[in-house]
Formats: sequence, structure tokens, C-alpha cells
Amino acid sequence: MANKSKIILGIDPGTLVMGYGLILVDGKNVSLIEMNVLKLSRLKDHYERLQLINTRVNELIRQFTPTGFAIEAPFYGKNVQSMLKLGRAQGVAIATAMQAGLPVTEYSPKKVKQSVTGNGNADKEQVWHMLKHILNLKDRPEYYDATDALAVAVCHFYQESNPLAGASKAKGWDQFLQQHPERIAR
Repeated sequence: MANKSKIILGIDPGTLVMGYGLILVDGKNVSLIEMNVLKLSRLKDHYERLQLINTRVNELIRQFTPTGFAIEAPFYGKNVQSMLKLGRAQGVAIATAMQAGLPVTEYSPKKVKQSVTGNGNADKEQVWHMLKHILNLKDRPEYYDATDALAVAVCHFYQESNPLAGASKAKGWDQFLQQHPERIAR
């Protein structure tokens, strides 16, 4: 059976800058379709920013027809107001994807960094360098929000292509071997 190609839309939500990245997955090959940012800082009204997020995510979904949607979960900071605003931005993006019928998956920043670099505490520069290597990228984007979103999409690809993803955990060797008889050497 031939592998069907998929498009994954990754979002790094933000109230001033929202990053987005789209990748094409064809079997085990992954390539960049587009990565960019939506600049929201020019708008003073928070509700106008949310409307713009909705509009842009809708446009991306219509233009590229992704089959998967992955978004970075906000990390918990000290400023409660900032967290509320960021949560709203994330919620709008998620609701837009769900309304379009896309399955939504959320990843913590640590999980994204771990998946892409092997280090959950990697900095944005390290994430960029790994993406550059993985996707054969040349030019550094103006905003790391774009590479963060691309990293979310790549993380989703790795999680989906992991043969152990979704496998039930065995509670010992006997149960593992019962669940995976093909792993027994004869």
C-alpha cells in the first residue's frame, strides 16, 4: 500500500507575533512548504488580533489543505495577564482548525525541543540549526516564531511516525511478548 502524502500545519501562538510552518510529509521524507509569521503588534485591540489569527489560520487551511494541525502549548510564566491573552490566541487557532475538521495535537515547548534537537532545554538557535539540517534550509527567518512553529510541525511528524506511538505499555516481558509476537526471535 502506497504512503499518502500529508501536510502538517504547525503554529506557535502569540499575541504580538504568531509563527506558522507547513511541511509536506511523503512517506519518511519531509520538506518545507512555507514558514512565516503573522505580525499582530500593529493592532492595539486584543480582539482585533484574535480575529486576525482566525482569518490567517483559515487562509492557511484553505490554501494548503493540511491533514494535521499541531500547536505549541503556552509555557507558564509569572504574568497572569500575558498568559490569559496567549491562551486566547491559542484557543482561537485551535477552534479554527477544529471548525475546519482538522485533528488538533498540542505539544509542550520542552517536547518540541526534545523531538527536534534531542534536548528539551535547547535554545532557539539550536532548534533553528537542527531544522536547517533536517529540512535543508538556507536562509534564517527574521523571527524565531516561524522556526518555532516549523519545529512544532516537525515534532508532530516525528510523533506520528514513531512506531511505538499509541502502543499500550506492557507491564512486563511476558505481556510485551504477547502484544508483539513478531519480535520473538525463533
